[in-house]
Amino acid sequence: MRIRIVDAFTDRPFAGNPAGVVVLDGDAFPDDDWMQRVAAEVNLSETAFLHRRTGDPEADWALRWFTPAVEVALCGHATLAAAHVLNTPGTVRFRTVRSGVLSADLAPDGLITLNFPASPLSPLDVDPALAVALGAGIAACHWTGPITDDVLCELADEKTVRALTPDLGALARMTRRGVLVTAAAEDPAAGYDFVSRFFAPAVGVPEDPVTGSAHTSLTPFWTGRLGRDELTGYQASARGGLVRVALRGDRTLLGGHAVTTIDGDLRV
Repeated sequence: MRIRIVDAFTDRPFAGNPAGVVVLDGDAFPDDDWMQRVAAEVNLSETAFLHRRTGDPEADWALRWFTPAVEVALCGHATLAAAHVLNTPGTVRFRTVRSGVLSADLAPDGLITLNFPASPLSPLDVDPALAVALGAGIAACHWTGPITDDVLCELADEKTVRALTPDLGALARMTRRGVLVTAAAEDPAAGYDFVSRFFAPAVGVPEDPVTGSAHTSLTPFWTGRLGRDELTGYQASARGGLVRVALRGDRTLLGGHAVTTIDGDLRV
């Protein structure tokens, strides 16, 4: 069985967010425990497992995602990585357990655009303990809804976002899936409109390099703030990556490239 490591939301290797991709034989998923063990062995933010769908008029593939510790309800970069591996011209559709049918469009230039549900935002009171754990003041907080289940924190500026060195142990004890921090871009000529970082130690991901699913909440947040429905976000992790985003009603479009760095055999 083949397994690939794909760097997503980047057009060059060793940047963006690496994901494992396992295209399964047959038309069913193996035991959850086996997939969780493989994801722990791969030890990346997420590993995607997919198999062909038969007799499903709405989807071509079934798709699930596992961190090294748990299964998650939605993952952008591993979906983009899976679409890159399949390399299907036009549109490929994935049926998921908790996020419905997702699609990915592959353009001739290699750009992959994901069609995901937009995450609804609900205001939260700012928790002083969260500000202490982040090590920065928080301008506002929002809950991103039941699918992504994150806390979105608006910080003062891009410099603050980039300089964070949070207490990951404290975040793991107090958060839902993770904590998403964001601010407007400081330089209008930088090539992006907002920055973000994402910390999810509670699900085995201390800091995710580029988080597609987080942009399902960043998109409505920043399109509302900036008055435009198409933007570019930069996730300011050590690897870094650009995500092209657009809001289309209750859906978000997330665009990026991907590069395969490892193609091998899974021998278990």
